Amino acid sequence: MPIRTPRGRSAAYRALWQWPLRSPARLGLCIALVLAGVVGAVAGLGSLRGATAVGSVVSPPGSSVSATPGSPSVNRQVPASPSVLPPVADLTPSSLPVSAAPSPALSVAARWAAAWVNHPQGVTAQKWVDGLRPYTTEEYLGVLTGVDPANIPASRVTGEPRALRVAARSVQVEVPTDKLTLNVLVVATEDGWRVAGYDRV
Repeated sequence: MPIRTPRGRSAAYRALWQWPLRSPARLGLCIALVLAGVVGAVAGLGSLRGATAVGSVVSPPGSSVSATPGSPSVNRQVPASPSVLPPVADLTPSSLPVSAAPSPALSVAARWAAAWVNHPQGVTAQKWVDGLRPYTTEEYLGVLTGVDPANIPASRVTGEPRALRVAARSVQVEVPTDKLTLNVLVVATEDGWRVAGYDRV
């Protein structure tokens, strides 16, 4: 039977693996070092894979990929990507003849213009907007509340409304006044035809 001595190679190995077991602090330190080594190895493996992916050559769809010189010949067909659909053209409302303008839309434009020019001296903005309310969309009423009626130069409508552009659910109407011409946009809503905007011409 061999005799254990405090000297020699086996004694050195025995002292090495017994060292962490002599205190909890040493054991914790050894475990931390082992975990750090494992994490470092995994990180190095990931960076190696990333470098391989960056260095690889990407062939266009449908082309064959060959192996590098000195390696066995590899010739495989890369599947082509599915065909790309052509871009969809912007949808534009189909125009109708000007004669097809609905008379209720023209009537609303005329009444709205008459309310727009009705701003006697001293009238409040709220009262002026209330006169436009029956002929205006709710969304556009929010824009009109910021208008000062005192800045409106026209005071009366001087002619009949005339359709400029007609679509299935909108009509652009021209209404002349004593100072300028109104270009009124009338749209079809659930409550009937309503004004959704205007320009001064």
